[in-house]
This record gives sequence, C-alpha cells and structure tokens, in this order.
Amino acid sequence: MKADIYNQKGEKTGQAELPKEIFDVKVVPDLLHQVIVSQMANRRQGTAHTKDRGDVRGGGRKPWRQKGTGRARHGSRRSPIWKGGGVAFGPTKDKVYERKIPKSLRRKAVLMALSAKAQNQLLILLDNLKFPAKKTKEVAQALKNLPCKGQTVLIASPVYDADLLRAAQNIPQVAVAQVDDFNALDLLSSKYLIMSGEGVKALEKMLKKS
Repeated sequence: MKADIYNQKGEKTGQAELPKEIFDVKVVPDLLHQVIVSQMANRRQGTAHTKDRGDVRGGGRKPWRQKGTGRARHGSRRSPIWKGGGVAFGPTKDKVYERKIPKSLRRKAVLMALSAKAQNQLLILLDNLKFPAKKTKEVAQALKNLPCKGQTVLIASPVYDADLLRAAQNIPQVAVAQVDDFNALDLLSSKYLIMSGEGVKALEKMLKKS
C-alpha cells in the first residue's frame, strides 16, 4: 500500500510504501469496538456519588407514632420517599468501571485503527514535522494547506516534542501524541492522522518490541 507524501505547503512530493504488517491489517469491527469501549470505561472518573439513607443527616427519631394519627406509618425522615432523604439506587463512587484489556487485543486494535486510516485515505504523510519558528501560527498554516483542513487531526510525533506540543495545543480539533503512546481510542477520535517518515519507522520499531 502506498501513501502520498506532502510538504508543509500542501504540495505532493512523492509516495511512500507503507508496511503491510501495520497499515494493511484486516479490520474486525467487533474487536475494535470492544477495545474502544473498554478504554473509554478505563478513562471514566466515576466521581458521581449520591448519599443513601445511611449517609444523610438526621432521622434519628420516628417522625410520629405508629398508630392513631391517620397518617401512613414512617420510621425515619432519611427514607428515600422523603424530601431530604437518601437516594435509592443512585450512583456511588465505590463503583469500579475499569476493564482489563489483554495486551494482544490492544496491539491488534492499534493496527486495525492505523489500517483503517490508510485504507480510507485519512493518513497524511509529511516529509518533515519540524517547525523552525515553533509557533502556533506556523502549525495552523501547515494544517490549512493539507487535505485535513477543518477536520479533527491527530499529529503523531516520533519522539516527545515539547515544542510541537506547545505550538499545537491551542489549535481547535488538533491533538498531538507520541508514537509510543498510540492507542485505538485516540486514533479513532480524530478523523485524520498526520505522520512523518520518521514516525512510521518509530512505529515499526515500537511494534517489533511489543
């Protein structure tokens, strides 16, 4: 599989042969969905919390005597049917949303996400990811020149690049990720993936180690 190479002016400068073992993998939607849902669950903070009848304050004495008042019997003002009482079956911070994802499945999901980008012409190869001025304006102009203009973009850096991260972080719909930190959720959260030749080599190296 081949992909066009662009410069930062948006001009095609050639083509590159993409590694088949990375960018030509059969996509299994069910497996990809399973991994994505699990990763979203693992990122869930789980901070929603309600107090049940044992947590709310008050309700130590019986509101009124059991019989003879003509009213329904009640034993505590902390009952869920009372205003200010506890919440029945509400969310609690004790619930664990985390799911375990086998390493092999995570790896397959990353390969499928990368293959989906390449197969749908959503992978953009840049001849150079270096921006001399290290300015947001410079990165934004380069993105306007590329086919991804106006779309969500994930820029893949072969190594940690603080200058690139700083320059791109204020651009709407643009994210930066290091190749070593790739995961299926981040890859599929953006429509376009921008990489350099160095990024592809770093990706090959990373996957050989795993």
